[in-house]
Amino acid sequence: MTCNHLELVKDVQPSNPIGCDECLAMGSRWVHLRTCLTCGHVGCCDSSPNRHASGHYATEAHPLAESFEPGEDWAWCYPDQLLLEPSPSGQGSRSHA
Repeated sequence: MTCNHLELVKDVQPSNPIGCDECLAMGSRWVHLRTCLTCGHVGCCDSSPNRHASGHYATEAHPLAESFEPGEDWAWCYPDQLLLEPSPSGQGSRSHA
């Protein structure tokens, strides 16, 4: 299976190098983080209580998010339900603050 959304990958910078934008605003916690490859939004994963990365996809329809975790180089395409290794951003495991 092939991802049909690779043309939407942009050269983005994470919106927040510290953590999930929404969780930080509400004082919540997260398990792992994801970066939207369309706009750079940083959201928490589906194992986190609030699932903000999936929520971002649901509201914004930005299809691809990559792992924000150091040492990980993969992305997830929500509409195609497809794991992409390595991440199509070409950033690999970005260094974060």
